Amino acid sequence: MLIVQSTSFEKKVRKFGKQEKRVLDNQIRKILDEPAIGQEKKGDLRGVFVHKFKIHSTQYLLAYRVVGGNLELIMIGPHENYYRDLSDYLKSR
Repeated sequence: MLIVQSTSFEKKVRKFGKQEKRVLDNQIRKILDEPAIGQEKKGDLRGVFVHKFKIHSTQYLLAYRVVGGNLELIMIGPHENYYRDLSDYLKSR
């Protein structure tokens, strides 16, 4: 399975430290092992899964979808305004 990152995802991950990237890598491995681990969204976000996990004490949400056997990592961030930003990002693509 090929992993594809969106530009939004790449920009956020660049700001992470080593420990945060290690936690993120472990979560991505979990998603690769079981793609349905996240919760599938409805409405205009249909087909997008969101996986929740914590880094230190902050809860992060990771939006992804499986397209043609490839894992597309769409967006990562804390919960505040996350779904609004995700919806706006997907509409602009």
